Amino acid sequence: MLALAIASSVLMGVVLGLLGGGGSILTTPILLYLLRMDPKEAIASSLLVVGITSFAALVPRALARDVDFKTGGLFGAATMAGAFVGGLAAGYIPAKILLSLFALMMVAAAWAMFRGPSGVSDPAHRPGHRPTALTTALQGLGVGAVTGLVGAGGGFLIVPALTFLGGLPMKRAVGTSLFVIALNSVAGFLGHAMHVTIHPWIIAVVAAAAVLGSFAGSALSSRVPATLLRRSFASLALLMAAVIVFRQS
Repeated sequence: MLALAIASSVLMGVVLGLLGGGGSILTTPILLYLLRMDPKEAIASSLLVVGITSFAALVPRALARDVDFKTGGLFGAATMAGAFVGGLAAGYIPAKILLSLFALMMVAAAWAMFRGPSGVSDPAHRPGHRPTALTTALQGLGVGAVTGLVGAGGGFLIVPALTFLGGLPMKRAVGTSLFVIALNSVAGFLGHAMHVTIHPWIIAVVAAAAVLGSFAGSALSSRVPATLLRRSFASLALLMAAVIVFRQS
């Protein structure tokens, strides 16, 4: 099972580097079903794994100038606060409910990404589409609280938020989301770590494999059309939501 978990972690890194999200969608099932971790431990550990992997995947994106640090910094600061509170709140909610919420979030994100931006292919070119700092911060707080609660880096919510609400083109939203996910994941992990047991060696092995995959994903991203990125992201979210629902039934 360890070999399969490592191979799956490499794939998770590819997905995260390519799509700017989806890391937790794969990481939580890897830890839960392949490495047999307790649900709450898996949720907490996935946050740290995704945070480490996101930092690694961020580097080539930043060098290619595909990261909006100004928007990402404001959004990320808000998500960190929300994620920490969400992580603390998770300690009072049964694991089965957390996993069910996790699956519901993936379905909602898949719908948003399949639907795509309405009317204009590039939301950054919408006339007058300039969200205020307050709007961006409030969106970040909401995304952070929800993703921190269920143990997700939040890429499947952050990418749509940055694209449809923040006005960033898909490619730049993907790069910026890695920055936000890294901040969000670490804050959420700290909230969870206060009430669960952490297994450092498992996190280290899974994260190392995922980092290798993230470099491949980042390299491939410039060759894949934005529409295909969105639909691939949505398909993966639906698939893993179905797996979690099936295993919970």
